Amino acid sequence: MPGERYREIDLARGIAVVTMIVFHSAFDLNFFGVLPLDVSGGFLRMLAYLTASTFIFLVGVSFTISYARASRRLDKRGLALKYVRRGLTIFGYGLVITAITWLFLPSVYIVFGILHFIGIAILLAPLFARFDTEKLLVASIACLIAGYAASLVTGPWPLLWLGIRPESFTSLDYVPLLPWFGLVLAGMACGHLFYPDGRRGYSLPAEPPFTRPLEFLGRHSLFIYFLHQPVILLAIAVLAPGAVGFW
Repeated sequence: MPGERYREIDLARGIAVVTMIVFHSAFDLNFFGVLPLDVSGGFLRMLAYLTASTFIFLVGVSFTISYARASRRLDKRGLALKYVRRGLTIFGYGLVITAITWLFLPSVYIVFGILHFIGIAILLAPLFARFDTEKLLVASIACLIAGYAASLVTGPWPLLWLGIRPESFTSLDYVPLLPWFGLVLAGMACGHLFYPDGRRGYSLPAEPPFTRPLEFLGRHSLFIYFLHQPVILLAIAVLAPGAVGFW
């Protein structure tokens, strides 16, 4: 079935949605001075990295499945247009986040966050679609090494998307192409291994009922991404009046 969803992918994405909400709730409580929580280190920082890594890895897995299916029904031009449109749409959502954070939090507004990254990653992923698993893994490792090298130097703003940033740069969310695109490529490699030709290559046990709410969250992760921060801020404004300064 062209539109068939794989529940294990929705489940993993749904768990990441929950951990995203947990981290952002903690971050906002600390940012607005409601609770003194350490969000720059320790457990919460590890949770943030794990959450972002899960979402980004699943971008690669999902792309492999989607591309294999689309290749069976679209010509080369149609295939290219599909991912150009999808990538630019997600990048456009990122620009909306940039505008909102620039308006309300201009000192730490998001310039190149996770949605900007995912948009660019979707534009680039078709260039690697024909790579086999081994080549994808080699390219993944190369991105990780290049990302580490980029983090050691500073540079002008136009290189921000690549992983080279000015010394004074601060942002609420920063997900540069390097090293994070390496995780997309690793996800594509796993997609080739476990979902050959876009079909699940292994069997699963019966679906436990308790996973269904998480799968629902995973199916609607983009919508929840946009909705969860206003809900968190509203809850803080109600529970701690005056804490949210721009409310």
